[in-house]
Amino acid sequence: MQETIKSYTELEVWKQTRHLAKEIYQATIGFPKEEMFGLASQMRRSAVSIPSNIAEGCGRNYTKDSIQFFYIARGSLYELETQLYISFDLNYFDESLLNDLLCQLQNSRKLLNGFIRYYQQLKSIKQ
Repeated sequence: MQETIKSYTELEVWKQTRHLAKEIYQATIGFPKEEMFGLASQMRRSAVSIPSNIAEGCGRNYTKDSIQFFYIARGSLYELETQLYISFDLNYFDESLLNDLLCQLQNSRKLLNGFIRYYQQLKSIKQ
C-alpha cells in the first residue's frame, strides 16, 4: 500500500467523499433556521465524518485498525443517506437535488466498498 499511494489525499474515495461533504454543506444552507442546530448540523457532521475516517484509517499502523475506520466511514454514508431522505420528506430540498446527492453518495459508497475490499485482501496476505 505504501509503495503505490503516498497520501490518502491521492485516493479517489477520499476526494469524492470530500466533494460530497462540500455539496452537503451547500445543500443545507437553505434549511430553516431552526434546523441549523438540528438536521442540518447532523448532516454536516455525518458528511465530514466520511473523509475524516478514511484519512484516519489510512494513518493507522495496522490493517485491522484501518478497516475499522473505513467501516465507520461507511456507516456515516448510510446515516447521511437516511438524513437526505428525511430532508426531502420535510421539503427542505427538491427531488432533483435529492437525486443528485444520492447519486454522489452511491458513487462514494461503491468506491469505499472497493477500498475496504482492497484492505481486506491486504490483511489476508499478511496473515
